[in-house]
Amino acid sequence: MNHQPTHEVHQAAPSPVSRSHRRLLWRRRLQRGLGLTAGSCLAAVSLEEFLVPNHIIDGGITGISILVSHLTGVHLGIFLFALNLPFLLTGYQQIGKTFALCTLYAIAVLSGVATLLVPVPQITSDLLLATVFGGVVMGMGVGLIIRSGGSSDGTEVVAILMSKKTAWSIGQIILFVNVFILGSAGFVFGWDRAMYSLLAYFIAFKTIDVVIIGFEETKSVWIISDHAQTIGEAMLHRLGRGVTYLHAEGAYTGRERTVLFSVITRLEEAKLKSLVEDIDPEAFLAIAPIAEVRGGRMKKRNIH
Repeated sequence: MNHQPTHEVHQAAPSPVSRSHRRLLWRRRLQRGLGLTAGSCLAAVSLEEFLVPNHIIDGGITGISILVSHLTGVHLGIFLFALNLPFLLTGYQQIGKTFALCTLYAIAVLSGVATLLVPVPQITSDLLLATVFGGVVMGMGVGLIIRSGGSSDGTEVVAILMSKKTAWSIGQIILFVNVFILGSAGFVFGWDRAMYSLLAYFIAFKTIDVVIIGFEETKSVWIISDHAQTIGEAMLHRLGRGVTYLHAEGAYTGRERTVLFSVITRLEEAKLKSLVEDIDPEAFLAIAPIAEVRGGRMKKRNIH
């Protein structure tokens, strides 16, 4: 009798490290989704319960949507989604897949919740209370959305694209566009409403400042990792940012290490943290705001 050798195939059990990493990944995605959802709901409450019923508008595409909705009589939620969508599609390669999807989700939730809140009575008809609380709630909502890696308005996408072709910064473009939009409220709702709109926008702006520290902020990034080369290549190809490798020596261990240095914007911070954690959860990551960047405008490569 011939005995044929048998080969048993044993499937390797998933390592505890990989299971832990997957749990961490899903937990991060859940936190991001909850942040985007909560922020969008807060922004919708601000619009439908404070600002819109009192003819006070917000800046950006949201402000344009409020004006067009008032002039046409069509629900605000429809314009919030329809007017933002083209800018997301146009800027997809410039802003990256993750940011685009997060922004699309945030705008969809904002539009849906705003539509559901249409029959709900407004909370106050006092213009000052509506301005202050509407601005605060809007700032909290937008701040949560940005902290979760997205945006609630296509204006930032437009500003990113325009800043690549002009000498203006993203913040300057956003400010110019919003002053024009908020000023337009004077022709539609009256100049007193335009002034209340400017006040609400300023309050929201400062509230965003508190939530995420900065509306358009440039930040320096320092990373120390045993996988420095891999992280550097990922930042270059997935984030579109240039990286400088610095050779350093640990004072305590005397070990030679590679330090990565780069400059990013606040819109890229969430994606950078996720990128570094995916490659090396033990990496040392330091991010600090920069008051000024000189020697030319920051440029980034197109990413997909």
